[in-house]
Amino acid sequence: MERLGQRVFERRFHVTMTIDFPLYLITDRHQVHPHHDLLSAVAAALQGGVQAVQLREKDLPAADLFALGTGLRQLTHQYNAKLLINDRIDIAQAVDADGVHLAEQSLSVNEARRLLGPDKLIAASTHSLERAQQVEREGADFITFSPVYYTASKAEYGAPQGLDRLQQVCEQIAIPVFALGGITPQRVTAVCQTGAAGIALISAILADKDPCSAAINFADHSKPTL
Repeated sequence: MERLGQRVFERRFHVTMTIDFPLYLITDRHQVHPHHDLLSAVAAALQGGVQAVQLREKDLPAADLFALGTGLRQLTHQYNAKLLINDRIDIAQAVDADGVHLAEQSLSVNEARRLLGPDKLIAASTHSLERAQQVEREGADFITFSPVYYTASKAEYGAPQGLDRLQQVCEQIAIPVFALGGITPQRVTAVCQTGAAGIALISAILADKDPCSAAINFADHSKPTL
């Protein structure tokens, strides 16, 4: 997956940021395979080649989220990977994460940038071209676009967007787009052909008994398109 996600963008809002990871793992401890806890599953995924992790445990109280973030910060440092915290700028600052990932109901990208400064990554969830264009104007570094295919975790956001809408977003914004939702290794080639910079994954890695092999499998299925 050498070419996926290897993009550098000059942003007038802040310093140059490099999005150099093609696999973006989003945590959900409720979907982790029974053979693992969340930290061991993430460690295995990092060993398999994942280079960016979003801590997204919205139902945890702050103290527990901080403890989990501290553990993930240690792991991501060990594997030279990036760590983003979903929504919680205070937790991101407390664990010295590489940035935050903003939901549609979160603070604006502008406000997050003011609080975090120029040296942190800011990502944003999007479910429409309009939202993608908005966060790009505000200075987001990259976005997730979902759901591309059907997945139960994204059912609340409506019917699958499909590859045509994904391609439209990729063509009309300049920042990297990570496709999210229902992506299997067999679907990676088609997803990459839309212009997506990478793929975001939850259960496809965390629910696997062997997250390391699952991560490697996603990379292997991408190689023929490079």
